[in-house]
Amino acid sequence: MLSIDKLKIINPAAGTIVMAIGIFLFSAMDAFGLQEGLRIVLVMAFFMLGMVIYTLLTVQIFRKGFFYPFIHNPVNSFLVGSWIAGIAIICDVVMKYFPKFDFITQLIAVINSAIWICFVILCMYQFKQLFKKYHVYTIHGVLLLSAVATQSVVISWFQAFSRVPLPLVVFMISLGFSFYVVGVVFISLRYIASTWTLADDWANTNCILHGALSITGLALVFSQLLSSSFMTVFWVIVFIIFIFVEGIEIGRAISRITKYGWKKGIFTYHISQWSRNFTFGMFYAFTLTLHSALSEGSLLYRLQSVFLQVWAWVVLGLLVVEMVLWLGTRFQREKLLEKSSV
Repeated sequence: MLSIDKLKIINPAAGTIVMAIGIFLFSAMDAFGLQEGLRIVLVMAFFMLGMVIYTLLTVQIFRKGFFYPFIHNPVNSFLVGSWIAGIAIICDVVMKYFPKFDFITQLIAVINSAIWICFVILCMYQFKQLFKKYHVYTIHGVLLLSAVATQSVVISWFQAFSRVPLPLVVFMISLGFSFYVVGVVFISLRYIASTWTLADDWANTNCILHGALSITGLALVFSQLLSSSFMTVFWVIVFIIFIFVEGIEIGRAISRITKYGWKKGIFTYHISQWSRNFTFGMFYAFTLTLHSALSEGSLLYRLQSVFLQVWAWVVLGLLVVEMVLWLGTRFQREKLLEKSSV
């Protein structure tokens, strides 16, 4: 059997790059008061990047033998969820900056929904496989992309269409949350049933533990299924989980710096790091959308006002750091290729 690495022309997790940059353009970029011309340039650059990534992913999918080892790894196959979420976020960005192109967004949303149906069938099968032998695989937060993909499709429907059937919305959000619960159970089993170290075995993708809840919250706000009081409580719960998970991340960073030093410990690029950019941006988007629905005199409204001002810079800062790390890796790779060709 051919190795998936030998068949790979782009990392299957590349959809997370689209997710991370897209959610920044959809929400946090508004906080910086950029001129309209510059905003459009950034959005167009994002569309070009997305086109390149999805073109390469499509070519890779149809490479003979690629899908077999990919689908037969129950954990890695959940990366397909990042492709769906990335497409959904592209829809959101299109509708925000080019609302007159709603027919294009609607077409993309329908196609993406069809892909999502295939993904759900895959998720059901892979969850069943993991249930049989979860101890065999290294399980981590990528499983929660099943929830992220589902909720992202719901949000894209609200962006693309003037009306979405309520029963369908309830079903989708419930299904997405069910995927989240199942994913959390498997992740918990992975860390309870085996020995592990914080420095080496806590995965970057585990930040999706709060990111999947943030996108669920955003879908709930758009759907207006629940009262503002309930959504306030939900936001507080997500915030607590965010603090807990990122507290572990800080501990992990300290452990890795102690063991490997600054560069190898935390400043070495890995594509899974984009998941953190996405989750931070998604928590901003959830907070911003809920904030606009709160009473201006409430304590939470005032606290969120301050938080949003600070968090926009955090989201931007992390995005810049990730881009610098990515460019540095590309530069080093080019230098190695030049040396090998001499």
